Amino acid sequence: MPKRPETIDEYLATVTPDRRAALEKLRETIRAILPDAEECISYSMPAFRHGGHVVAGFLATARGCSYFPFSGATLGTLAAELSAYTRTKSALHFDAKRPLPVALVRKLLSTRIAETTARAPAAARKQASPAPGQPKPSRRKARVQP
Repeated sequence: MPKRPETIDEYLATVTPDRRAALEKLRETIRAILPDAEECISYSMPAFRHGGHVVAGFLATARGCSYFPFSGATLGTLAAELSAYTRTKSALHFDAKRPLPVALVRKLLSTRIAETTARAPAAARKQASPAPGQPKPSRRKARVQP
């Protein structure tokens, strides 16, 4: 069984030259738009983390390349602007010979980042934990005794 890549460079080394060139261009575009984004591997694919959220990823596929916003809403929000591409709910497919335009990648990233900032942070959604040794508060409503 082949070793799973741990870095984007390791992943790109396994990709065919034509797709590698398209994905390297996409990587450079994302890095130029989000210079403080952290490169990572998420769900076994090259990805970019910004503000604690994975906001973009990509893969080489049998038919070309795919861009993943890591959101089920982003591509639907931009559906009119993505009509020239085939897509699923979670992936935008493009030909390695026709890389995604910089302006489109910028819109994809800004839409995804807007989604992540619109949601309440996970820490704020969680109920405060009790002090060590204290019982957890009950979620049941207190019964009033007659």
